[in-house]
Amino acid sequence: MKAAPAYPAACGLLKGKSVLVTAAAGAGIGFAAARRAAEEGCRALMISDVHEKRLQDAVETLKSDTGLAAVYGMLCDVSDETQVQALVAAAEQKLGGVDVLINNAGLGTSCRVVDMEDSEWDKVLAVTLTGTFRMTRAMLRAMQPRGCGVIINNASVLGWRAQKEQAHYAAAKAGVMALTRCSALEAAEYGVRINAVAPSIAIHAFLKKSASEELLASLASQEAFGRGAEPWEVANVMMFLASDYSTYMTGEVVSVSAQRA
Repeated sequence: MKAAPAYPAACGLLKGKSVLVTAAAGAGIGFAAARRAAEEGCRALMISDVHEKRLQDAVETLKSDTGLAAVYGMLCDVSDETQVQALVAAAEQKLGGVDVLINNAGLGTSCRVVDMEDSEWDKVLAVTLTGTFRMTRAMLRAMQPRGCGVIINNASVLGWRAQKEQAHYAAAKAGVMALTRCSALEAAEYGVRINAVAPSIAIHAFLKKSASEELLASLASQEAFGRGAEPWEVANVMMFLASDYSTYMTGEVVSVSAQRA
């Protein structure tokens, strides 16, 4: 197993841009993306989450660690349309317009299809797929009249590949991929770009709580480097997609994976 590489220095990829990231409190990909956005020079940042204490802590950590004063937090459950509308309205106001939206919110559980209740299926799709749709719809209504903007969705390699006990999550992430492609064609008419990343496995504290050590070790062993990704390695690709280095990319789903062929 190879060790993770050194954390790369920032290059100012998002200088002057404003960024909104959903589900960004804690230690996962969302928080890593928020941190990288601040490090890459964004002028203002808003993060959302459903956990109030964790959200407040994340805001303060981002301010102190990156030196960006314009960091805001707001509670939001993306499965609730009213809360989505409130989040986007607040972000538009506080950030002076949102240049980049990162749809990171997602929910996963483990259950075989034969044992799965409708409620479990519905909950995973409500957050992971419908929540992404709602955020995209609300943000496009603000971005399209301006003629610019970038939306980045967090999908998963499970949108392409099979894994036991993940039918609901995989179906939701495959839906995110399709939503990305279709909405990107519509948004392109207005100068708005929509892309997605599809990570395989990124190891962080939340994942360790929801999956067994044996399962995580097994999944990591299937990666070419013999390890899972660091959350910031996924966030780095998000930063590229958010930046002006990817202006000819839209409707793409970029695999952030080292899985064996």
